[in-house]
Amino acid sequence: MVEKVIKGRAWVFGDNIDTDAILPARYLVYTTEEELAKFAMTGADPDFPKKVKKGDIIVGGKNFGCGSSREHAPIGLKGAGISLVIAESFARIFYRNAINIGLPLLECKDITKHVKEGDILEVDLDKGIIKNLTTGEELKAQKLPEFMMEILNDGGLMPHLKKKLGLA
Repeated sequence: MVEKVIKGRAWVFGDNIDTDAILPARYLVYTTEEELAKFAMTGADPDFPKKVKKGDIIVGGKNFGCGSSREHAPIGLKGAGISLVIAESFARIFYRNAINIGLPLLECKDITKHVKEGDILEVDLDKGIIKNLTTGEELKAQKLPEFMMEILNDGGLMPHLKKKLGLA
């Protein structure tokens, strides 16, 4: 189940962060969250896995997650302890892959203009409210549709389907 209110430190990245920046292709030989976590965001910041902490939040610009359709990228982020990704916009396949594996996302216009790396954010997923506790600023994100919140609350698409089919 996903937390309704997420609080964490922001890591800020720019526009067009592709799946190779999120999880470089040479690491696709690994398959588990734990293994993939060791290489999360190393295409953009080689030291990221050493610096990130459980509960941290990634903030991105436009078209976050563009590139290939591999779901390794959001799996690696989730494994690294990322609790939420907020971006100005997402590549659609990354967006769905993230929801399907249980990683929450929010879209927020001009988020990179209002959040600096290291800022502490408190995000209410149900209301789509982002509070920058460092600056005191409050932003409004586009809320996730109810059916996507159900998928997240069930832990991802597969657990959601098992629940719906009475298999869980």
